[in-house]
Amino acid sequence: MELEAHLFRREAGRIVAILARLFGIHNLSLVEDVVQEAFCRALETWKFHGIPHNPAAWLMTTAKNRALDVLRRQRTERRFATEYQLFIESEWTLKPAVDDAFDGKGLNDALLSMMFTCIDPEFPEETQIALALHLVCGFGADEIAAAFLKSLPATQKRLTRAKKTLAESKQLFALVDPDQVAARLAIVMRAIYLLFSGGYHGNSRRQVVRSDLCEEAIRLAFLLTENRTTSTPAVLAMTALFHFNLARLPGRLDAEGNLLLLADQDRSNWDQRLIAEGRRLLDRASTGTQLSSYHLEAGIAALHADAPSTEETDWQAIVSLYDVLMNVEPSPVVALNRAIAIAECDGPTEGLEQISRIADSRRLSRYPYFFAAIAELKLRIGQFNEAQEYFYKALDLAQNPAERSFFLRRIETSSQQQQSR
Repeated sequence: MELEAHLFRREAGRIVAILARLFGIHNLSLVEDVVQEAFCRALETWKFHGIPHNPAAWLMTTAKNRALDVLRRQRTERRFATEYQLFIESEWTLKPAVDDAFDGKGLNDALLSMMFTCIDPEFPEETQIALALHLVCGFGADEIAAAFLKSLPATQKRLTRAKKTLAESKQLFALVDPDQVAARLAIVMRAIYLLFSGGYHGNSRRQVVRSDLCEEAIRLAFLLTENRTTSTPAVLAMTALFHFNLARLPGRLDAEGNLLLLADQDRSNWDQRLIAEGRRLLDRASTGTQLSSYHLEAGIAALHADAPSTEETDWQAIVSLYDVLMNVEPSPVVALNRAIAIAECDGPTEGLEQISRIADSRRLSRYPYFFAAIAELKLRIGQFNEAQEYFYKALDLAQNPAERSFFLRRIETSSQQQQSR
C-alpha cells in the first residue's frame, strides 16, 4: 500500500499537468475526475492481478485512454484547450493529438506550467504551496493539513476556493516571456524552499522529519534546473542547499528515532553522494554576478558538510557568511543562527549577548529552538536552573513526540550536570 501511495502521488501531478494542458485549466474539475478514475481502476485491477511491471506506464496509459473517451463524448458539448481544440474536433487527428499531449518530451514543460500557474501572486503564500502540493505533487488535503499544522476542513476550503479561481483564469501560465517568468520565479522558488523546510524542520505533529516533502521539493527544484529559462544561479544554489541538508538527515536521528545534537551525530551516516551533488550544483551556481540568499545558505551548508566534526568546523567562515546573509535577507532566524555560530567562535557568553540583540525577537516566541538555543548556551556556562527553564519553554512548543523527547532528555542532562557539580 505504501508503494501504491507513493506511486499515485508522483504520477498524479504528472497526469494532472498533462490533462490540464489538453483539456484546459477551466476544466480542472474534469481533469481531477479523470485522474481519480484512473487510480480507482488501478486499485481494482491490481487487487486481482497484482501490480504490473511498469505501474507508472500503466497509470499513464489508463489516463490517456480515459481522456480519449471523455473527448469523444464531450468534444461537441464543451470547449477544451485552445491549442488542441481543432485537433480534438476531428476523429482523424484526435488520437495523435492526445498521444502528443502524453509524450514524455513535453511532460516537464507541462509540470512547470502547472507549477507556475499554482504559484500565482494573487494567492496568499500558503495557498500557493497548498495548490502546488495538491496539483503538482499529488498530496491529499489531509496530508497538506498535517504537514502545515492546519485543520482538514480549513485546508479543504482553501483548496476548493483556489481551484475555483484557477478554473476561472482560463489558461495555464506559459513559460514564453522571460520577463514574466522572471517576475514569478522568485515566488516559485520561495514556495519550493518553504516546502523543503516544512519537511526538514518537522512541521508535523507526528513526524520530526517529512522526507517525502523534502524529496518533492528537490523534484520541483530539478524541474527548474532543467529548463533554460528557469535555470538561474539562484535556482542552482537553492537545489544545492537542498542536497546538502538532505544529506544530513540520516544523522539527525539515532536508531531509536531520537533527535541528536549536531555534535553527537555520526557523520559517517551523512550521504556523501548527495553532498557531492550539492557541491556540483553549487559550482554551477557560482557563475555571473548574482549573490542570493540561497548562495549564502548553500555555502554555510557546504561548510558543515565538509567538516569532519563540530570542533573542526570553520565557524569563523560561517559567521562571515551569516554577516552577509543578514545584509541580503535579514530575519530573526538568521540572526539566531548567526549568534549560535558566534558562540562556537567566541564562547557561549558572547552567543547569549548576540541573541539578546536580535531585532524583532518576538517573532521567535513560537519557535522552540529559539529557547533551546538559549538553554544550551546557559548549560555551557553552568547556569543550570535557567537552562532548565528555557528547555521547559522549548518543551511547551514542541511539535511532535521526537521533539518532546529530545527536550526532556536535555532537561534530564542539565539536571544531572547540576547534581555532579
